[in-house]
Amino acid sequence: MRNREKYAPGPAAGAKVQKDGEKWTLVLVRDLTHPPERVWQAITEPEHLREWAPFDSDRSLGAVGTARLSAVGAPTPYVSATHVKRADAPRALEYSWGGNDLRWELEPLGGGGTRLTLWHNINRGFISMGAAGWHICFDVLDRLLAGQPIGRIVGPEAMKFDGWQRLNAEYAKQFGVEAPGLPSHPRN
Repeated sequence: MRNREKYAPGPAAGAKVQKDGEKWTLVLVRDLTHPPERVWQAITEPEHLREWAPFDSDRSLGAVGTARLSAVGAPTPYVSATHVKRADAPRALEYSWGGNDLRWELEPLGGGGTRLTLWHNINRGFISMGAAGWHICFDVLDRLLAGQPIGRIVGPEAMKFDGWQRLNAEYAKQFGVEAPGLPSHPRN
C-alpha cells in the first residue's frame, strides 16, 4: 500500500446532476483503460468490491435477486437489503443502496477500455459529498484494475484526505449547491 501516501485526487471532473423536481441524480462518468469484463467483475464481485467500494456485499451483484449491502466506515453498522433489478453482464447493473437507486453502464471504448457511467439518486444536500466520495472510489478502482491497489478509501477516512474537502467544494460549485459544512478532522 506504499502508493497510498502518494495518492491525491485530481480536480473535480466527470460528474453532473440531473434534476427532476426534488429528485436529484448524480451522474459520474469515468473512462478506464480496462475491458468491460474486468470492470464488471470489479463492480459486482464481493472480493473486488472490498477493495474499492463504499459497501460490502454478501453475494455477487452480477445476478438478479436479493443481496445485503453493508456500508463501510459508518459510525454505526448499517446493513441494507437490496434487490438487484438488472444484471446484464458486462453492460448494465441496477440496484438500490440505502433507499437510493444506482445504475451502472459499461460501454466498450476503442483500445480495449471501458466508459463507466454511474447514475446515483442522492439527497440534494449530500450530492457534492457523494460526487467527492465516488470520485475517490473510482480513482481507487482504476488503480486496483491496473494492478496497483492502494486499498479502499471511504466514509470518514475519505473525508480526512486533503483532496476530499477540495473535491466536495469543487463539485458543490459545479452543481450550484452549498457544500455541506463538515467538522474538521484532526490529522492522524
